[in-house]
Amino acid sequence: MIEEALRYQPAEVSPPGDTLRDLMDERDLSQAELSRRLGRPAQAINEILAGKKEITEDTAIELERVLQVPAHFWLAREAHYREYLARVRAQHANKDAVPWLKTFPLKGMQAAGVLPSGRLTAGFVESLVEPMLSFFGVASPEGWAAQYDQLQAQFRRARPAAQTDVAAITAWLRMGEIKAQGREVPPFDAAKLEAALPHMRALTVADAATIGRELTRLCAQAGVVLVFVPALQGTHVSGVVRWLHGHPLVQLSLLGKWNDTFWFSFFHEIGHVLKHQSRRAVYLDDASSGEHTTSPDELEANRFATDVLVPPALANELTALPLTEASVKAWAAKVELHPGIVVGQLQHRERLPWAHPLTKLKARYDIQTKA
Repeated sequence: MIEEALRYQPAEVSPPGDTLRDLMDERDLSQAELSRRLGRPAQAINEILAGKKEITEDTAIELERVLQVPAHFWLAREAHYREYLARVRAQHANKDAVPWLKTFPLKGMQAAGVLPSGRLTAGFVESLVEPMLSFFGVASPEGWAAQYDQLQAQFRRARPAAQTDVAAITAWLRMGEIKAQGREVPPFDAAKLEAALPHMRALTVADAATIGRELTRLCAQAGVVLVFVPALQGTHVSGVVRWLHGHPLVQLSLLGKWNDTFWFSFFHEIGHVLKHQSRRAVYLDDASSGEHTTSPDELEANRFATDVLVPPALANELTALPLTEASVKAWAAKVELHPGIVVGQLQHRERLPWAHPLTKLKARYDIQTKA
């Protein structure tokens, strides 16, 4: 994080010529005399005093000799002033970037803490251009387009029609990138990840505070980075799998927070990691797409998630299960699964309507997003 001292930006910075003029006045030194002592034309001195001409390294040394003020002072003064002028130019350019800025879910990003808070007046919105560029780590909207247009070409979407807000999606993806920074995990090991599946499944009956921590740990042991990033408006994404800095990154949005959706989404993403190891693809998933998706990769990931939660050997038992609360709870205990997930599986298999009274067995999670 940038230190507070480096964030300070004065409202206005005077040219180094103002300091030079003050020194000349103190020493009763005329422009003509300074020109002679420096061996430079009077016009050059006028331009330095007005801030039109930069103080170069050679000029700084000459001023040091004449005025006994260190060369590094003049060079630092000049650099500070030129940076100020550059920021003034950037502020003018930021006005042109406001339409680009407004494509993002600003309120949601403020709520997530990635943009400064404040009422979105015209003036305040303009001030958000710089924080937005810094958030994405790009120098301009053109840089954002160059980076994320390339990334968009790698999207593999479960619901292409719903996932059309590229600005919101890229903001959510960037939040995951930032959260994953600094995570040190060993090289990816598919065998370790597969071996951890029973331990992960066993967490379906754990409390929410344990789930996030333990899933993150189990994934990390297999070389997978797992992050939880709350959804932004317009993303329609429950999870994503992508390769980042040599490791699979699984990012979950906690969309809906129902435990059956959470676990299906999680194992769906793990399915992508194990079965679709393209290091360029970005799998954007929405658990609500269910079997309506036509993508072979998504259908395979759906089957993987279903088989982890309800292994094929138990599928017939689930199909024949009486639709009563007692039966669901008893069978869930037998197979070591949360009853809410059993209800979700029955609904996905169209044995239960979504509004069935047994839906009350589902739990809502508040997974800790800080790992």
